Amino acid sequence: MSSAVKHYAVAGIVLALATIMVWVWTGSAASRYEQSLGETSDDPTAVAAAANEGYCTASLKKILKRVLTSCGLVKEGGGRGRGCQPLEAKNLAAMAGSDFNALFKPLADRAAIIQFDKAESNLDDGARGLLEAQFGDRRGASYYLVVSRASPEGSAKFNRELSQKRAEAVLGHLKSVFNDPEIEREIGLLWLGEEFAQLEEEFCQWRRSRSDQPCDAKELNRSAFTAWIDCRL
Repeated sequence: MSSAVKHYAVAGIVLALATIMVWVWTGSAASRYEQSLGETSDDPTAVAAAANEGYCTASLKKILKRVLTSCGLVKEGGGRGRGCQPLEAKNLAAMAGSDFNALFKPLADRAAIIQFDKAESNLDDGARGLLEAQFGDRRGASYYLVVSRASPEGSAKFNRELSQKRAEAVLGHLKSVFNDPEIEREIGLLWLGEEFAQLEEEFCQWRRSRSDQPCDAKELNRSAFTAWIDCRL
């Protein structure tokens, strides 16, 4: 074979390899671009992730991770916490109570407000019924938050302890009804007493266990806010 023929053969091989590499790189880049958009891909996982963006904001994810790590579930070091008190919650949130509450407003359709009698932590029939229905409506979510409060009557210490009892009453009832050995790995407890993030009266419009009764700020904060959340942390 002459040197000229060899030269053209080598050039042809190099050109073919270059063409193949460009084609592979272009296809890979297009695939990554579609995946990043989450809306042009046919992958149902990408569609589901995009659908969560309505409430899984960066701020909510940040607070959620802090709460889950410190107050139950994703405990650093492999253990599990079991609830956070008002000062801890305030430090975790690092924001005003109204801003903390605003993070959860997009979850209105997934949340419930479980109401209690004044100075009591016992669940009534309406509370138990709503709690069971809501917890059973998981829809593949990963984390369940219980954020309990107390109305500002009595001492701060009493209300702190009362809100803790309310959160634990919710957990205890769910454990007794649902035969789920992983339930304590799914539920995070946050009790706020009267000291942080009191609910405003606009939350009276949310799904409440006493929706047939009048609602004001005091009635509203004798409660535990519960919600399934499915955010990728």
